[in-house]
Amino acid sequence: MNKIPFSAPDLFVPGVESPSPNGEELWFALKGNDLLIRQSDSSVRIPHGGDFDGTPDRVLCRHFLGTLGDQRCHVAEFADSEVMPEGIVPVPLREMFGVLPEDHFALAGRATQIITWDRTHRFCGRCGTRTRDKQGERAKECPACGLLSFPRVSPAIIVAVVRDDTLLLARSSRYRNFKRFSVVAGFVEAGETLEDAVRREVMEETSVSVRNIRYFGSQPWPFPHSLMLGFTAEYASGDVHPSDGELIEADWFAADSLPEIPDHLSISRRLIDWFVETQHVGT
Repeated sequence: MNKIPFSAPDLFVPGVESPSPNGEELWFALKGNDLLIRQSDSSVRIPHGGDFDGTPDRVLCRHFLGTLGDQRCHVAEFADSEVMPEGIVPVPLREMFGVLPEDHFALAGRATQIITWDRTHRFCGRCGTRTRDKQGERAKECPACGLLSFPRVSPAIIVAVVRDDTLLLARSSRYRNFKRFSVVAGFVEAGETLEDAVRREVMEETSVSVRNIRYFGSQPWPFPHSLMLGFTAEYASGDVHPSDGELIEADWFAADSLPEIPDHLSISRRLIDWFVETQHVGT
């Protein structure tokens, strides 16, 4: 893929209110946590409006997403008990990476975050009243106390720490049955700068201090609503000691002796690839 997974397509224009019906409609719909696709013997695609035979009228929620060229894009959530028309099947979003066109895959990620926000903000968090969609804005509005709830975005940092010709990689305790290593990552805390979050997370997880923190890039991560903010940093001091409970192991790895690493879906892999490329440039 040429573009960053989940990044907005060039021809996509976000919107809240659908324009007058014309042209083709795309439905980015979920059933549970799975994306609904139209599957046949020869192809897989995002469903069109006609593929549902009118069932979009029986959804738990629906939102207008925006336009992709001349295609109107909609978001919908179906109840688990809803019977789908033949050929409409649920699949995990991750499995569609490299299968769907990159623009459709990116919009499916955006749709997933909107549905997650809708299903978790159907009642006011301040007074408990049922909320309603605010006209002309992507927000839930409480008719009793006026509280506005916007789609949640949880910022997280992810950082490639380099020491001479080696990269700091760690294996999370959440994936004990997997040997996959990745760069250090963690959520940003309230009142914290991104640079502070980088320093804290690396120190908490590995007992290593860093310097020369540089911004690398970002990636929406709809599992369920994160924004990954990538950085590079240089080793400053300390010996690697994996934190109890967070990591199983952590160590420094050279570019030609990397362990199993994440696939190309994530920014963690882009950071690792960046490290490998810089090492090759220096040889």
